[in-house]
Amino acid sequence: MEYMSQEGYDKLVAELRHMETVELPQVKDAIAEARDKGDLSENFEYHAAKREQGRLLSRIRFKQRVLANARVIDMARRQGDGVQLLSKVEMVNQATGAKMVYTIASPHEANIHEGKISVKSPIAQALLGKHVGDVVEVRVPAGVMKLQISGLSL
Repeated sequence: MEYMSQEGYDKLVAELRHMETVELPQVKDAIAEARDKGDLSENFEYHAAKREQGRLLSRIRFKQRVLANARVIDMARRQGDGVQLLSKVEMVNQATGAKMVYTIASPHEANIHEGKISVKSPIAQALLGKHVGDVVEVRVPAGVMKLQISGLSL
């Protein structure tokens, strides 16, 4: 089961619809056009279009499975005051003094450029259940980071 926000769920549904209604017909048209050019055994365009079709169908099936197992989190029913999925966490790196703000998101919504980190990431795993003022040690590829939680919003 994959928990996610309503925004993430809607985005995934839109991506799936786009693939099914726009991209898949384009690939089918490319296959038909390449097939009309004759000998398929040496037709690069045909083989490229078939590979693209396989890749696209695989992505469609993956997104369908994710949506079938998705559960949207009702923000109004969330309980507790600790860090949890969809919490926005402000923290300070104890070694450098750098301030960071991340939202703990599902793996399918994670996007570092938007400030969303996966709940399965080492930082998020260390933060889960912690409260404002707590200091957590996170083992990252560069070593161990000490982060102090300075703010939290649910």
